[in-house]
Amino acid sequence: MSQTKDKKSLPVAGVFFLLIVIPLSLMAFLIANGMFKLGVTIKERAVNVLDVKSQEDIKARAINTANQVTNLLMESKKDLQVATIIPSTEAVYKQFVAENKAPLWVKKDGKVQQVLTPLYKEIALIDKNGYERIKIVDGQAAPAGKLVDVSKPANTTYKSEDYFAKTKNLNRGEVYVSPVTGWYVSKAAFNKGERFNGVVRFATPVFNQDGFSGMIVLSLDYRHLGQITDQLIPTQAERVFETDASSGNYAYMFDYRGNAIAHPNDFHIVGLNPDGTPVPTITQQNVKELTDKGADALNIIQAGFLDPNLTALAKETAEGKTGFKTYKLFGMTKFVAYAPIKFYASNIPEPAGFGWVCLGVEVEKYNEAALKVSQNIEKESKAWTATVILVLIVAMVILFFIMLILVRGISRSIQSEVPEGSEGELAGLNDDDDDDK
Repeated sequence: MSQTKDKKSLPVAGVFFLLIVIPLSLMAFLIANGMFKLGVTIKERAVNVLDVKSQEDIKARAINTANQVTNLLMESKKDLQVATIIPSTEAVYKQFVAENKAPLWVKKDGKVQQVLTPLYKEIALIDKNGYERIKIVDGQAAPAGKLVDVSKPANTTYKSEDYFAKTKNLNRGEVYVSPVTGWYVSKAAFNKGERFNGVVRFATPVFNQDGFSGMIVLSLDYRHLGQITDQLIPTQAERVFETDASSGNYAYMFDYRGNAIAHPNDFHIVGLNPDGTPVPTITQQNVKELTDKGADALNIIQAGFLDPNLTALAKETAEGKTGFKTYKLFGMTKFVAYAPIKFYASNIPEPAGFGWVCLGVEVEKYNEAALKVSQNIEKESKAWTATVILVLIVAMVILFFIMLILVRGISRSIQSEVPEGSEGELAGLNDDDDDDK
């Protein structure tokens, strides 16, 4: 009897096994295959979409950064107009400088901190002959013995400035804006911690009943301008105190003449020699000499020998265009998004404006980062696939044991319903039927 019971239990167990295992196995295969394909698709799309999306994002950020520069210059221009209508006294000028402040990140005592710093290093009232009558420097009034005749460029702070000559013939309300002006910082000095510093001068004529009576000159502290790009990393939202040029991921600025006016490596910024003459910028003829000296100031218009796309970039920005390009620089492939600084003055016409902002990314390093993202996606996909398969296997094992319990229960129920010995009688009846046939 026990043998007969076992024979009945086995077909029932087999049916339950097939009903459970086959659907679960099919489900496991479909889910695992689907997740693997999904992981591959997401990985492929991640690289492509990340590439296109990043280009557009960097371009948009270049536009926003250029607008920041424009806004700073426009505010300075407005402040200059205000300076023409306030009382012309030392006390009022000192108060004017003290009240116009903006946050500036500085390193003090080895710590990086943000402090409110005056926007303007100088404000000066100059008479019609070029003599300074009032001058506030770094918040303090210059003594009479320090006031000079700025109609002579050699007497100016940087030994060669011609803002008096450029302003005296302007009409009422017109403004002359100087290029970024400051002493050049060599690579050796930069490595020792020195940073480029200087001014952007805003000058406008003033008049009385007799006509031209002089001018007001307001000098923007360069640091407020430079920090806009110096602290920006194109591919991340957080700003830093100083970007690292060796990362290939940084922002920089050129003026309308093509001179670098902001760069993580300050020795690329075009500054002045001690005698007021501009330092030479790299050309095909002198690039090795200047680079070896650590004095490789950049003018993008003259840098076409490095890559023709640099010349094309300068041409497009001079036309006020926004876009992006790739170019080769010292063996590196750079992607750069650029946008014009739409600030204009009497000497800075449209469409070129004040200059342009560039946000650059080293392509090889960018692709390396994108590849890491895709690899992480693939890794996560495989992990999820393995997890699903493991869960299904565990489920199959649990269901198999549940199946055994159910089969045993059904077998016992059948056994209790069939009287003991009836199996033999049923077998005999079957034999009689066969004989009758």
